[in-house]
Amino acid sequence: MIYSGNCLSVATLDQASDIAELVFDAPGSVNKFDRQTVEELDAATQALKAAEGIKAVIVRSAKSTFIVGADITEFTDLFSQPDEEVLGWVAKTSQVFDRFEDLPMPTVCAINGFALGGGCEMTLACDLRVADTTAQIGLPEVKLGLMPGFGGTVRLPRVIGSDNALEWMTTGRDRKAPKALAEGAVDAVVAPEALLEAAISMAQDAAANTLDWQQRRAQKKAPLQLGKNEAMMSFSTAAAMVAAQAGKHYPAPHMMVETVKNAATLDREGALALENQGFVKLAKTDAAKAQIGIFMADQLVKSKGKKQAKQATKQVAQNAVLGAGIMGGGIAYQGAVKGIPSVMKDINQAALDLGLKEASGILLKGMQRGKVDGKKMAATLANITPTLDYSAIANADLVIEAVVENPKVKGIVLAETEDAVADDAIICSNTSTISINQLAKSLKNPSRFCGMHFFNPVHKMPLVEIIRGEDTSEETINAVVATTLRMGKTPIVVNDCPGFLVNRVLFPYFAGFSRLVLDGADFTAVDKVMEKQFGWPMGPAYLLDVVGMDTADHAAGVMSDGIPERMQKIDNDPVTVMFSNERLGQKNGKGFYDYGTDKRGRPTKVPAQTAFELLAPHVAEKRDFSAEEIIARTMIPMANEAIRCLEEGIVASAAEADMALLYGLGFPPFRGGIFRYIETMGLQNFVDLADKYAELGPIYQVSEGVREMARTGKSYFA
Repeated sequence: MIYSGNCLSVATLDQASDIAELVFDAPGSVNKFDRQTVEELDAATQALKAAEGIKAVIVRSAKSTFIVGADITEFTDLFSQPDEEVLGWVAKTSQVFDRFEDLPMPTVCAINGFALGGGCEMTLACDLRVADTTAQIGLPEVKLGLMPGFGGTVRLPRVIGSDNALEWMTTGRDRKAPKALAEGAVDAVVAPEALLEAAISMAQDAAANTLDWQQRRAQKKAPLQLGKNEAMMSFSTAAAMVAAQAGKHYPAPHMMVETVKNAATLDREGALALENQGFVKLAKTDAAKAQIGIFMADQLVKSKGKKQAKQATKQVAQNAVLGAGIMGGGIAYQGAVKGIPSVMKDINQAALDLGLKEASGILLKGMQRGKVDGKKMAATLANITPTLDYSAIANADLVIEAVVENPKVKGIVLAETEDAVADDAIICSNTSTISINQLAKSLKNPSRFCGMHFFNPVHKMPLVEIIRGEDTSEETINAVVATTLRMGKTPIVVNDCPGFLVNRVLFPYFAGFSRLVLDGADFTAVDKVMEKQFGWPMGPAYLLDVVGMDTADHAAGVMSDGIPERMQKIDNDPVTVMFSNERLGQKNGKGFYDYGTDKRGRPTKVPAQTAFELLAPHVAEKRDFSAEEIIARTMIPMANEAIRCLEEGIVASAAEADMALLYGLGFPPFRGGIFRYIETMGLQNFVDLADKYAELGPIYQVSEGVREMARTGKSYFA
């Protein structure tokens, strides 16, 4: 044994005593680069350097995957330190990789499973790389608002070229082994059972100098081999692509392009110094804090979901969806495509036809993009059984009611369903606003009933809001969570209240928008600010058109009845004005905007002159509002209601609330979610800003709970 640590060890191979094997095998299910692993890698490097008779080193993992990256849990505290300390840490860590790269013998990396982030950088510190067919290699740091910090921006461009490297890094997409081979990131791809043998053979060839490992190493330590014109073209193209795709809100990809460009003429030492500096700048940005926060929150939600699913005692072999059409068809498709047979029941054939059309349309688009083959399409459609007869749902283990959003109609359907299914079948409602406790009164056994709120379009939106009623059993919740995960969705469990979590916080946002318009704001100006500056995928007027004015007006009524102290319907609400004049939004091609197609058949969206004319009698004289005021007047009501949901126990944690809004509404990821947004602003600053607008009404008035947190310096993420 040359070196033995807790996370890795080094020993000579039995087959050849002059070849050493550095094996990553950390406690737990995966290998990560935490501080201890980095320290052990440095100690192992020193031991290898001092060892006599070692002619080559193989680096591999003893687990089913190589190294999944750095340990993100260590970042939060680290990044809060002064710049000099963060710079000292990243420089010291990257130098560990340098020392390994400088070993006086060739190094070969045997890659299996994921080699991401620091794991990918470890492979790049080796002279040669062989991957098995399970390998996936990449640098996903951009998804955390960061850039590679252990030499990735230096080594990858010198291994596969700057164009390829920048595409890897600025998108964060990993490569499967064959693509990594085609782009030059690995030198060979073999079957999993042949990986070690291939690495040994490669190490022997390198030790015998039949493979020129010295030249490869020298190339990684030298300036980029780019001519002046070639470099100018390469980096200007990369900068333009990043500007178009990432926009101004995500500094990480811009920093990567700038760093690789400025380091192009430098050797390894100079290039790494630039990488270290860029990493520290990004680590201190609000975007990095937000995106790391999202990662941590996502891990929490996934862990919680898996734990609940493991506790499920009811096995779901068949779903049933009541109410076809676009939503019902989307839900049936989502179960079917994940291998869960789904009965789709409706009272008329036209709705069933529409539901099947929705499912087949999703599959056809997948085929056009090369993501779905004929076999997948046939198997998915075969898993959907359309029916007009209640008897067809008799064997369903889980029934999802998705009929019209009317409590009386839903109550009748739920009662009929209970009579048609087995006593242990789970019954859910896909309601978006109606109280689960109210709907549960239609059932003899409300313990097996809960809300299962999908978002439209079902196949694209990751979130399913699972709503626990006062009589819902934990067995029911666990089984629905397990089924949601099987359907490929992210479940977040909330308690019952009007609008639940997502719609309860969305409608105060819409109310803030409506009041702005009534006070003289141009709805197109509001949309522009909320999209371009705040970062929403759609501004509020556009989103209302997508939701549908009939749906929005109805839901506003439900919210008004349920929370009258804050959500009374607004007199002359622009939403109601549109609805009353049959401007339903995208449903009939006219709302705040007019929708159509151009000469090439591409969809168009133009501000509707009719909308301005209809609103004119109800709104104040047109005036311009600053971007800051538009953001404050729309976002304060949303933030206040999210805080109340947390304080009332509707949602269990700020992290879950953030993920619900991210996955259910498209909350801007660079802001990290509603609670991360509030905390980035600073709780006291948020209270002060809200107080500035408090006279606008109850939705602008903060709770005593947040005032107390601001006074005592507490955090929603403590």
